[in-house]
Amino acid sequence: MSLWARAQQLPQESLQKVRAIYVDHFPIEVRHCLATWIENRIWTQEPEEQQRFFVEELVQEIHTHAELMVSPEMFVTKMKLIEAAKQFRMHYSHAPHELYTFMRRCLALEMEVIQTAMGTPYIQPQTERKYSELITGLQTVRQKVNMASEEIRSLQANIESFSLQYHECLKNKGHINYLQQSGPMTNDRRELEACLRVQIEDMERKLNALVAQINQSQMELVDHMKENITNLRQLQSQVLDEELIKWKREQQLSGNGVPMQSNLNSIQEWCELLAELIWSTRQQVCNVGRINSKTIVELRQPHLAEMLDDMSKQVTSLLSTLVTSTFVIEKQPPQVMKTNTRFTATVRLLVGGQLNVHMTPPRVTVVIISEQQAQLLLKSDVSGGRGKQPQECGDILNNSGCMEYQPTCRQLSVSFRNMQLRKIKRAEKKGTESVMDEKLTLLFQSEFNVGGGELVFQVWTLSLPVVVIVHGNQEPHGWATVTWDNAFSPPGRVPFAVPDKVTWGQLAETLRIKFCSATGGDLSEDNLRFLAEKIFRTSLPLTALELNNMSVSWTQFCKDALPDRNFTFWEWFYMVVKVTRDYLRTLWCDRLIMGFIQKKQAEEMLSKCPPGTFLLRFSDSELGGITIAWTGEGNEVFSLQPFTSRDLMLRSLADRILDLAQLQFLYPNVAKDDVFSKYYTKPENEMLKNGYVKPVLVTTLPPYMSASPAYAHSPDSHRNTPSVHSSYFSASTPAQTESSFMESELFEQIRAFDHEEFDDFDFYGGNAAMK
Repeated sequence: MSLWARAQQLPQESLQKVRAIYVDHFPIEVRHCLATWIENRIWTQEPEEQQRFFVEELVQEIHTHAELMVSPEMFVTKMKLIEAAKQFRMHYSHAPHELYTFMRRCLALEMEVIQTAMGTPYIQPQTERKYSELITGLQTVRQKVNMASEEIRSLQANIESFSLQYHECLKNKGHINYLQQSGPMTNDRRELEACLRVQIEDMERKLNALVAQINQSQMELVDHMKENITNLRQLQSQVLDEELIKWKREQQLSGNGVPMQSNLNSIQEWCELLAELIWSTRQQVCNVGRINSKTIVELRQPHLAEMLDDMSKQVTSLLSTLVTSTFVIEKQPPQVMKTNTRFTATVRLLVGGQLNVHMTPPRVTVVIISEQQAQLLLKSDVSGGRGKQPQECGDILNNSGCMEYQPTCRQLSVSFRNMQLRKIKRAEKKGTESVMDEKLTLLFQSEFNVGGGELVFQVWTLSLPVVVIVHGNQEPHGWATVTWDNAFSPPGRVPFAVPDKVTWGQLAETLRIKFCSATGGDLSEDNLRFLAEKIFRTSLPLTALELNNMSVSWTQFCKDALPDRNFTFWEWFYMVVKVTRDYLRTLWCDRLIMGFIQKKQAEEMLSKCPPGTFLLRFSDSELGGITIAWTGEGNEVFSLQPFTSRDLMLRSLADRILDLAQLQFLYPNVAKDDVFSKYYTKPENEMLKNGYVKPVLVTTLPPYMSASPAYAHSPDSHRNTPSVHSSYFSASTPAQTESSFMESELFEQIRAFDHEEFDDFDFYGGNAAMK
């Protein structure tokens, strides 16, 4: 947390002390609006020579922020900022170090107030220190680039002075030649010649000194520009190869539910500053080259033209890398993409505003290509040429758009809001590969010029890998491919290589984050051990460290069926996450669902409890099912047939628990109404507006259960405890005279209905029919 953010959280009394620090000399509005810039800029003490441009930089930053305040409610603040900038320039332009020192003293006082209020020292977070060092480095280079501009102006002035004196000297020498050749030498002529020779000697002495000074200035200037280019290369590497790559990795992990920490807007600010400095340095190199080409031969340094040409290539290469690397996908397309379904994506050029690319808005096009085409594209780009256009493997509607500039946030971007994948061309499959294993990618590409056509850039970027499906039942396996790729893709990989095996510790963390982001509740160590035993298909008497170091393969994860089941580990886990997210989120977050527990273990736990004790666990045999296990008379343990999403859509789990009088205590001994009552559906005591009474579906057990639980046998031979079918009756009629809703034809139709097929339903045909 920044120093100013911490200050705003202080009690009122301490906050008044902070406000007292910023008076007329430094308005608090400036401190608030430029908080990040101020702390990054002056946190570390700078030499006085680097403070020369501080006032101009501060004023420029104030005006930049003021220009962004376009709403009427910000008008007063905008006026105060503009007035503050005027006062700073008036009072401190001749002594910038005084303002710099004053601001450092204000920060020190602010820190003292915070430390006194907190009772502990304020330590700048490591990330903020790192960013502060980066900003300091960029500001230092900016000062050196400004100093190089002054050196160029000084060099040009010296060269112009040399040119005037040199021609004056030549003029005097010509005058002497004229005196010698125009007639007999008189005393007056001899005196004039002697006077001219003295002037020529003095001029030549000054010219020699000026030549030496110019030569030295040229070499110092070249050295300074080389140093600036080296520093810019290092800073650009830090921004692009560390911060931007980190942001891209966080964006990929966010697909699995990991919260993002990096801020693309901050990265854009650094990239814009880099673009400004690189472009200025490139102009400086061009200016020095132009000056050198126009000077007289006597002033031209040997090899200076070659050095300038080399520096021009280096700085142009830096600019090219910056532009092409900052063409990024701000909002990724869906990674599991269904054909004939609308999807969105947003692309942004981080340096577009700084380089005025928006003056001629570039057009961006999108195509979908295969993994092999992505590899060829990357290979041709590394070798120095784009090669031919990649072959598309699908047809995307609305796949072209112009980038638009938003002046309030200084962003050049284009949002594709209505793209749709109409058809897909599949690659040939090998062995056990399925269409859900195939990874594709969206290629975004554009072309634009910078500097009035001086430089032309072809830019492109690839989306995260996507899996294309044509039906909802392919979604679980598609998400398996995407989840594995997001979690375990190595840095700098060839598209889209991933390891075939990872450690259980790595996979467990991925599953934990996936579950937590979807449901809002975490997984405990016991939950993760249960998952480990399920994926390894055996009980594991290992320590946590030994378990985390075990290897899990891709086939174990989502290819091999679980023992005695027709589904995989991932399909089971995916459906558990889905039912918890959609219907059980609050119960899970309140820790009312034990969930991840073996049936045998649940039986052992409940057998020691009084009748009516129950717990909730996820079914091993039915995908996305949750079952209620309870203790009956004689300490016999029963389990209800699992409820799935279709059941819970009709009546919530909490209401079902309320319906069943046999369930009294949530394991180990909590009265069910104490914890579930807040989730019960409140009964409606009024008739419907049409005069009818609304029926209510109630869950019941078969009649034989209340008479003699011993007669309830499990219909599943693999189960070691009895499973009992629950049923519904309508509360508006006696249960004894109505057939169970669960046994009705309507209920069977509801259970058999696949809501995913809605996407393929023809509402507009002559006869409504499923496609």
